[in-house]
Amino acid sequence: MIHPRHRYRAGALFIAAALFAVASTAHAQKPTPTSTHMDHRQMAGMSMDLPPVSIPTGAIFTEADVRFMQGMIAHHAQAIYMSRLAAAHDATPHLLKFAQKIDQSQQAEIRLMQQWLRANGQFAPDTSSWRQMSMPGMLTAQQLTQLDAAKGADFDRLFLMFMIQHHEGALKMVSDLFDTPRAGQDIDVSVFANDVQLVQTAEIGIMRRMLNNL
Repeated sequence: MIHPRHRYRAGALFIAAALFAVASTAHAQKPTPTSTHMDHRQMAGMSMDLPPVSIPTGAIFTEADVRFMQGMIAHHAQAIYMSRLAAAHDATPHLLKFAQKIDQSQQAEIRLMQQWLRANGQFAPDTSSWRQMSMPGMLTAQQLTQLDAAKGADFDRLFLMFMIQHHEGALKMVSDLFDTPRAGQDIDVSVFANDVQLVQTAEIGIMRRMLNNL
């Protein structure tokens, strides 16, 4: 169980409220479990050779929950890598501030996911895992090279385009989780996944407006 749950949730709600002030497209997700059966490793788009998942007797979480948390660590870690390129690539002050917000918020979320995995006896990937895992929306090596070669306004434009793609991939991961039978019932996983959906939907709206104003 995530120990600082209440403090984290309060922080996430604050961020979401602030984002809603400038992003009218945000909406809360309503999990809608279906009868669709999916392979958990395929659901998460895993390519890294992760240890097998063992679910303790009586646990409410599923393999899909574990794979979701493991995969989202890699997903967040790449977003942090992308965000940290902004300062050295002459991003505009507005873009730089937005990238720093993503960096800080997703660092905190990675720590929470790692805590949850370890508390439940599961393997917790580190922040280098994005180099070995391919999750929905993550940038290809070619796209990362493109971003790293850009400067100034060109960097702003590519960053926004690629981060929208990246965030949409995170929303796909959340949707896949809740489409998996019995997944997303653990309170910590459910709260976290809904917060990802809420915050990243709002951030996509912000980025689209920033892109239109370039």
